[in-house]
Amino acid sequence: MLAALTSVPVTVSPLRRVPQLLAGLVLYGASMALQIRATLGLNPWDVLHEGLTGRTGLSFGTVTALVGVLVLLCWIPLRQRPGVGTVGNVVVIGVAVDACLAVLPAPHGLVPRISFLVAGVVLNGLAAAVYIGARLGPGPRDGLTTGFCARTGTSLRLVRTVVELGVLAVGWLLGGTIGVGTVLYAAAIGPLTQAFLPPVTWVSARSAS
Repeated sequence: MLAALTSVPVTVSPLRRVPQLLAGLVLYGASMALQIRATLGLNPWDVLHEGLTGRTGLSFGTVTALVGVLVLLCWIPLRQRPGVGTVGNVVVIGVAVDACLAVLPAPHGLVPRISFLVAGVVLNGLAAAVYIGARLGPGPRDGLTTGFCARTGTSLRLVRTVVELGVLAVGWLLGGTIGVGTVLYAAAIGPLTQAFLPPVTWVSARSAS
């Protein structure tokens, strides 16, 4: 997520790009699992994923991947081109979140739940920076937003706000969890990702010279 965030990059070996991408996507799935287990509110897309999970009986990761595929289909009229990172986003995050949910116990008591929530949001910011920094293609949801902006000239902030509010509303109607975690995520994810980006953003040697 947050593919539109930019910062001053440092040179990272091209050999690190694919492992970095995979590490970021796995961490992203783990961060989602922490927030789910906290049961204190999810980010808009995960509210939708949770609502669909409850309605369909499919696993959270499966629903996440299927929604990613559907979003990718919306790229076609926008003439967006997926990259390795785009495909990896659909596959790896879905597998990672299900694997983490399978081994991560539900916390008991408010303090452990808050700890899970805070850890999940911080890890999500780090994970987003790591996979975005690999520069191997945006995630489906980010590409949808930036593609629509490019085709219509609408501001990124407006498009992102409208999309995420719509997704949040549908997810809530389907039974997804909205709470303090939703607000915390909205307030913190941008600054966190921005802070983590500089040391992990890849640039070519030509650009760095």
